[in-house]
Parts: sequence; C-alpha cells; structure tokens
Amino acid sequence: MLVEIWSDVVCPWCYIGKRRFEKALERFEHADQVQVRWRSFELDPRAPFRRSGDMAGHLAAKYGLSLGQAQRQLEHMDAMAAGEGLDMALADTKPGNTFAAHRLIHFGYSIDPGTGAATKEALLHAYFVDRVAISEPDELARVAASVGLDGAEVAELLASDRFADQVRSDEREAAELGATGVPFFVFDRSFAVPGAQDPDTLLAILRRAWQRSHPNLEVITGPAAAVCDGDACEVPA
Repeated sequence: MLVEIWSDVVCPWCYIGKRRFEKALERFEHADQVQVRWRSFELDPRAPFRRSGDMAGHLAAKYGLSLGQAQRQLEHMDAMAAGEGLDMALADTKPGNTFAAHRLIHFGYSIDPGTGAATKEALLHAYFVDRVAISEPDELARVAASVGLDGAEVAELLASDRFADQVRSDEREAAELGATGVPFFVFDRSFAVPGAQDPDTLLAILRRAWQRSHPNLEVITGPAAAVCDGDACEVPA
C-alpha cells in the first residue's frame, strides 16, 4: 500500500503529523507492506531566500496579532510538539524559501526511497530542532552529508535547477487532489486526509485503505463437488 504525504519542511504541523503517522504505522498490522512517499508542497512559493525579522513579528503581521499573542501561539505550538517528542522553539527558527530543500529530497529519492525519507527527516530536524536556515546552501549541504549524499553531486544540484520539474509536478498534483494546506495524506489514492490527525484516526484510515485494496475473499459454498488436493484427485464412483 502506498501512502503519499504532501508537506513542507518549515511547517510545524507537518513535523507533528509525521510523528503521529509514525506512531499509527507502528501499530498497523501490515506496516511492512506500506510504502511512504514524501511529496513537495511549498507553503509560500514566493518566500524570500531568507526572511527578515523574527518569527513572532512575522506571525503578528500576517494575522493581525499583537507580538504577545503571536508569542503565545508559538509557545502553544512548541508545547504541542513536545507532546510528540519534538524539541521545537518556533520563535528561534529561521524561515526562508524551501524550493531547494524540496529539490534535495527528490535527489535523495533518486538514490533510493530510504535516502529520500531520511533527507526529509533530516531537513525537518535541522529547521525545527537545530534551528538552522535550511534555505542556505551550506546548511543544505550539511544536511545532505548527514544522510550520506555525495557532496559534489549536492553542490552541483544546488547550483542548478535539477529536480525543479519534480517539485512543481508534486505541487500541481496536490492542487488536483484538492490539497490547500499541509500535511495532506493520501492513502493508496483511495482516501485523502488533511491535517495532523491523531494516531488513532490515522491508524483507522490505514486499516480502511488496506481493506479497500485487499478485500477479503468470500468463499461461496454449494453442493459438494470433486476437487484435486495435492497429488490426489477425487474419482467419481
């Protein structure tokens, strides 16, 4: 079964949703048969390379809040993240454009699915936990090195537009599927679920999607009929 998850690497709900999904997957009876693919979604495709000011000020300006209100919202989100085992401090994050980070994830997937998934996790950790500016090429190179990506290839990637088409393709597909925000989970192209749902909800959807793609075979019984079983066959009397 394929689970596709559209998300951005600077979206706190995406990191929280990732941890909740992982908890659900740990309890899923067929977890070893689930393939997870992380898809690209930019919350702000027009974001500057590096955003000036601090996160509280940006949040206050965007939503018409006081600085105190914005700070309290950030602290509340930090507390939500802590409940999922994540050491976030959103006020200290360094937001900026994420297009290159998404291209790096696609590069990881071009190696193998495990490297792609590891690149996604490493970028989230770098941004939210290490509080580095993942729009910066040097920081992206460090993240890439941490998951074993070749330094020369990464430098070439960051100096080019390689995998740009793949990022844009993911984003077009998200729009076609009706995603207006992230995280956005799609289970075997049968069910789409927006938001960082709790693990119980995600587990229920995993089971429902599995049942949809693996229906139980109904055996219809009738009058006894001759069968072959192993190397022996019934012979009519």
